[in-house]
Amino acid sequence: MTKSNTSTKKCKHSPLGSSFDEFLRDDNLYEEATIEATKRVLAMQLAAEMSQQHISKSEMARRMHTSRSALERLLDPENSSVTLQTLDKAARSLGRRIAVALI
Repeated sequence: MTKSNTSTKKCKHSPLGSSFDEFLRDDNLYEEATIEATKRVLAMQLAAEMSQQHISKSEMARRMHTSRSALERLLDPENSSVTLQTLDKAARSLGRRIAVALI
């Protein structure tokens, strides 16, 4: 009886024993994906808080001393060009704060 010659070498993108984070790190995409995901979550949290407090987009823009189109960009999960200053202003307009930490 002969055994077939199978390689146990793990390929770069092996689905067995690897995590999605490892996959992203292997392709140097982890940091970008993490930043994008964080922005999406913050946009959803801001929209949810506005809804919970019954604050319209026009009222939120007024509270932030900005235009409604600028607020639309902030709430757009696809728009990643948001500054910490803008996020902080939005959070404070809702009586909340943002927390940023080096980890």
